[in-house]
Amino acid sequence: MAAFLANIRYVAWTALAVGVLFLIYFAMPVGGYSFGDTAFWEAALRWSHVLVGIMWIGHLYYFNFTQIPNMPKIPDEQKPAIGKVIAPAALFWFRWGAMLTLITGLLLAINQGYLVQALTFGAADDPAFAVPKHIFIGIGMWLAIVMFINVWFVIWPNQQRALNIDNKFPDLAADVKAGHAKTAMLFSRTNTLLSVPMLVAMTGASTLF
Repeated sequence: MAAFLANIRYVAWTALAVGVLFLIYFAMPVGGYSFGDTAFWEAALRWSHVLVGIMWIGHLYYFNFTQIPNMPKIPDEQKPAIGKVIAPAALFWFRWGAMLTLITGLLLAINQGYLVQALTFGAADDPAFAVPKHIFIGIGMWLAIVMFINVWFVIWPNQQRALNIDNKFPDLAADVKAGHAKTAMLFSRTNTLLSVPMLVAMTGASTLF
């Protein structure tokens, strides 16, 4: 058992397999749904959306509440271990978690039939009867889209340069790298600020309306 738990690939793939089996068993033999039912795909997409969302926001919070505040406490000779090993690995899961969260969220909105209504804040509805749920989930979706743009088009490119990931920017001066690191940090803090109202809108739209 120790050998199994020591291997994260074994643990991750087993966890995913058990989750899928749970979903299929409780949706089909117990719930009576089939692969063709919208409700089944809603459950599958919602589970996937939450799973990858945890990966994304979990790493966002790791960077902002753990790594960045504690970097000044780490001796200079030990910092390369963070910058060359830990941070690039965390950024991989961070950015792809953001990508998959956006994709599964859009697919879930399509599945539920409110994608256009949400993205237009209810304007696609009759204005006199705009659905509050569409407005609320739309706010959450746009906050998430802004956060996704920040991750892929600001934070990631700046971190690539600041950390010289994959040795693509070996000739950047130290002060230039520091500038890229600061930009990445500020946009990461922006995403942290946006994440809480985004989560309130996302969860509230499903529970309040």
